[in-house]
Amino acid sequence: MSRRPLFFGRGGGRPVRADQGPLRVVSRAIGTLVILVLLAGGWVFWTYRGPGPKAREGAVTAVTLPRGSSVGEIARDLRAAGVIGSREVFLLAAKLGGAARRLKAGEYEFKSGQSMAQVLAQIEQGKVVRHVVAVPEGWTSEMAADAVRAEPVLTGDVETPPEGSILPDSYQVERGEGRAQVMQKMRAARDKLLAQLWASRSPDVPLQTPEQAVTLASLVEKETGIPAERPRIAAVFENRLRAGMKLESDPTIIYGISQGRPLGRGLTMKEVVTATPYNTYRIAGLPPTPIANPGRASLAAVLNPPKSDELFFVADGTGGHVFASTYEQHAVNVAKWRAIERQRAAGAGK
Repeated sequence: MSRRPLFFGRGGGRPVRADQGPLRVVSRAIGTLVILVLLAGGWVFWTYRGPGPKAREGAVTAVTLPRGSSVGEIARDLRAAGVIGSREVFLLAAKLGGAARRLKAGEYEFKSGQSMAQVLAQIEQGKVVRHVVAVPEGWTSEMAADAVRAEPVLTGDVETPPEGSILPDSYQVERGEGRAQVMQKMRAARDKLLAQLWASRSPDVPLQTPEQAVTLASLVEKETGIPAERPRIAAVFENRLRAGMKLESDPTIIYGISQGRPLGRGLTMKEVVTATPYNTYRIAGLPPTPIANPGRASLAAVLNPPKSDELFFVADGTGGHVFASTYEQHAVNVAKWRAIERQRAAGAGK
């Protein structure tokens, strides 16, 4: 029987077969490689799932990701802002998880120490910073334009649109968006709603055009802040139009004086009897333009008012109005309102 040669180390140590040396080297190399892979994997996992970098200032870091940015550009911007610790890990996670195709542009705020996984999810879900321009019902177009001009995240200038041409609402805007673009959104929203409501209007409304509907709706909007009263007031105005009666709406006098800005006081008799293009105590029919931007409820009210024979209304002292079908009934209601006004004046003088 042949035997493989044995080798002895210096000093007569334990015998080792000749073919065991290379195997041990390979085994050690593999073991080292496994350890390095595990360490690298652990580092990647910790970089992705563990706490992210602390904000350089304050509790959050704001980053704006431009439209059309690639995932590589997004990773670069996040790394430059100190939001993530590794551009490469972000790219790897975004591509392997499929999020790379779903990342959304916009302005973001990331909390200090937010993990990369949370950062990636926030961008994928489009959880951007919300900036809102609010235009309440009954604002004039100049007031709405002032609100757009005052929003600091917007750019450029904007002209005041025609009265009644925008839809009051809260509009989400983005940093860097143009003011003219925002105003166009408001106008497009009104045009879309008006077209829908006009198409489904009651066949007997005494209005010839959608623009007339907006004008009448602006009067309804300014006459009451109580939603339930809008249809009833719309019916009164339309009954008066059919009867050839003047509309006699106080807000039209105010618009002729201040273009819709609050006077901060009551009307004087001189203002009531002074003729302006908008004073519906002196002119017949509708004023030449809307006197404000009516909301959807007022537009709907004038295009589908309830059936009614009421021709008058006056304040009732509680913030609402009392209605009447005859002048005699109305005179009684006016007398009650005048008495309330005298009581309030006497109380204020004490």
